[in-house]
Amino acid sequence: MEENSRPRRNPDRRPAIAVGRVLGVPVYVNASMLLLVALVTIMYGEFVRQQLDLSQLTGYLVGFGFVVFLLGSVLLHELGHALTARRYGIGVRGITLELLGGYTEMDRDAPSPRVDLLVSLAGPAVSLVLGLLGVAVTLALPDRTLLNEFAFQLAASNVLVALFNILPGLPLDGGRALRAGVWALTKDRNLATEVAGWFGRAVAIGTVVLFSLLTWLGGLPPLGLVLILLVAFTLWQGAGQTIRAARISRRFPLIDLSRLARPVFSVPTGTPLAEAQRRGADAGQGASTLGVADSSGRLVALVDRTAAEAVPVERRPWVAVDTVARGVDGVPSLAVGLGGEQVINAVQAHPGAQYLVTSGEDVIGVLHIADLAQLLEPKRKMTQ
Repeated sequence: MEENSRPRRNPDRRPAIAVGRVLGVPVYVNASMLLLVALVTIMYGEFVRQQLDLSQLTGYLVGFGFVVFLLGSVLLHELGHALTARRYGIGVRGITLELLGGYTEMDRDAPSPRVDLLVSLAGPAVSLVLGLLGVAVTLALPDRTLLNEFAFQLAASNVLVALFNILPGLPLDGGRALRAGVWALTKDRNLATEVAGWFGRAVAIGTVVLFSLLTWLGGLPPLGLVLILLVAFTLWQGAGQTIRAARISRRFPLIDLSRLARPVFSVPTGTPLAEAQRRGADAGQGASTLGVADSSGRLVALVDRTAAEAVPVERRPWVAVDTVARGVDGVPSLAVGLGGEQVINAVQAHPGAQYLVTSGEDVIGVLHIADLAQLLEPKRKMTQ
């Protein structure tokens, strides 16, 4: 099972349904959980049915009970992360349970290696305590009984979650602990994240190799290997995302809105689109943003380049530029003096394709999100 904590900087939350709050923390369930429920219910149900000589229906009910214990374990694990994060002033946006476990979404990164380490280890610590409790109860109950079986489920689900998550590679908790250690040694969080991300990829490859070997030797059913391959694939993806995020973060200091913002070339309201485009070209403002000004010269709208290009050339002399423009009241703004991380936080809070760059009450230019993306990932092809 995959457990990890995601800062807001990596906010692509998958569609999920809100199911309530636990200790003030919103809890969401992803639709992919249905697949987990089905897989574990069938696989574990068949196993326990043969072990205890149960009917098929009873076996599946016990298998479903294992799902409940597993999800409860994941939730408590994530609450360990969430409550520890809140203890150190890090806001928690929610916990999401999904196919391969769950994750805690935080509103910012840990401020220091020590806090990062404590938050990362809090989840496995909760799981380990619950697992040891389950082991004690299992040993105290009569063998080959349903009560013993449920106690074993409590022990197994928590020990499984704890052991898997201490593996040293992002996005697992052990990877966060590794990052905290490298961060403390190098004083470079981005380098530490990249190192832990590459370890995460190594863990993903090792998981595939190990469990493929177990399946070949007959120690794991093929359906179980499918689930493990899903886990490994998710680990590989998560590790890649953390490596990418670290490389992007390293370029935050390069963000300078005064240089990134494209100038605005304005034409009076009512100007035909063809004429507006001609004036912009004649003025040598091909890379600028075309704007619309009112009678007082105040900028009131920005031309949508895609909408303008969609107008047939022969119709542009008869179409007012206003019809392919968007009022500036609906365009988010950024103060020109914002630092790189502040710009990123503002863009994440108010997603858009364009942003007015302002100095006081004056608009000094327009930031196109494609230009910002190109700066942060210069080797990646961007669409304008």
